Amino acid sequence: MENKKIISKNPTAYHNYTIEDTIETGIVLTGTEIKSIRAGKVNLKDCYANIRNGECFVYGMHISPYDHGNINNVDPVRDRKLLLNKREINKLFGKIKQDGYSLIPICIYFKGSIVKMELGIGKGKKLYDKRQDIAKKDAERRMQKALRANEKNV
Repeated sequence: MENKKIISKNPTAYHNYTIEDTIETGIVLTGTEIKSIRAGKVNLKDCYANIRNGECFVYGMHISPYDHGNINNVDPVRDRKLLLNKREINKLFGKIKQDGYSLIPICIYFKGSIVKMELGIGKGKKLYDKRQDIAKKDAERRMQKALRANEKNV
């Protein structure tokens, strides 16, 4: 397996959705967008993916314009095409047509010198699910803290 250098993660992906499956995709980008991504100026917070006319697109992904760019800079939040083959698109299309499923960008990373995106197939969480997750994390944190305190006393 090649090294993955993570550029940006979607901070709300696992909080707002229960991710059931993930898939790796490529992204169609311009030269100045790649330079901005190398500088780490990408935000996945409010983005989502969808299938339109048999092709997969990501919407709302913000890539800041390149500082030393020129007229070749493009709109920071334009729709970007994801590179998937027909079989993968049909599989995703079948999944998201089911009730409540969505395509959520989880993270964007370099695989070698190529930019890839991890796309998750997930179902939106209800408020009580989020509260349960927060309570579970809080309980685990307290247990870890108690174990560390116990180790110091021994």
